[in-house]
Amino acid sequence: MQKLIAWWFFTIRGWKVAGTFPFELKKTIIVVAPHTHIVDFFLGLAVRKKMHFEFVHFIGKKELFVGIIGVILRKLGGIAIERGKNLNQVEQVIRMYNENESFHIAISPEGTRKKVNRLKSGFYHISRNAQVPIVLVALDFKNKVVVFGEPFLTTADEIADKRKIVGFFKGIVGFIPKYSITTDIEG
Repeated sequence: MQKLIAWWFFTIRGWKVAGTFPFELKKTIIVVAPHTHIVDFFLGLAVRKKMHFEFVHFIGKKELFVGIIGVILRKLGGIAIERGKNLNQVEQVIRMYNENESFHIAISPEGTRKKVNRLKSGFYHISRNAQVPIVLVALDFKNKVVVFGEPFLTTADEIADKRKIVGFFKGIVGFIPKYSITTDIEG
């Protein structure tokens, strides 16, 4: 299925990839944006196949991982995360990094496919607390290009780090342009 999706995006639709994935790193948190439509998920699957990094996982709320859909999502690399008042999603993911010698996960900083005023900061705290480099990946629907940034570790200057992250996605147009990133990151 992923092979067909990759063929559709990269051969028929004319998408390109700019930059590379840091295969030399055993652990990364891949921050993919803007996430404006379900088609982003399928583009992500196409990129995984084309770039040969099927080992990259993604997370989703536990409620999505039921029945046949749950089986399919797990087969595609999905990991269910429990949400709730007393459950810290960031801590759950940090534990995954700490328990695995090699672990890569892709996360959408918006946390939804709708327009947001502030990006979620969970990925930043995961990176900082698990000491895992961030790889920024932009899905530019205007130019049909998936852009990979250079991996970087968070620094003691959180404000500068967050400006760098938002700056990377500035001007990138999502599938639904009005939902593209024009915002800051929550604290």
